[in-house]
Amino acid sequence: MQVILKEDIVNLGYKDDVVNVKSGYGRNYLIPQGKAVIATPSALKMLEENLKQRAHKLEKIKADAQEAAAKLEGITLTIGAKTSSTGTIFGSVNNIQIAEALEKLGHNVDRKQIIIKEAVKEVGSYKAVVKLHKEVSVEIPFEVVSE
Repeated sequence: MQVILKEDIVNLGYKDDVVNVKSGYGRNYLIPQGKAVIATPSALKMLEENLKQRAHKLEKIKADAQEAAAKLEGITLTIGAKTSSTGTIFGSVNNIQIAEALEKLGHNVDRKQIIIKEAVKEVGSYKAVVKLHKEVSVEIPFEVVSE
């Protein structure tokens, strides 16, 4: 079943994307939660007209995302964590700690935009991806050190 997304959904798509989903997922979750509408011909025409009207705004949003990406480009973070004597972290480092470290440097990034591909459970160097826009993302290296 084809649906038009009303908001960004992780691992599915971005707002105003037309995506194929299983009918149960669409009917039982996306549509009742208000996260999508069925992609009827009239809804697709309305979407196309709305996108034409918002093209200028979308270009500005993309330009802002590229500007923020340029500011984040050369940053390397150091995150302290409590560790055992073998270098294993008690708990793990996640996107919340990275968002807080970026905020201390003066960059306001939502934690939902930060993706860490592997689990961070030991001291070492890792990389996180910050998705600022569906076409703009920045890779930020960070190092986890023992406190």
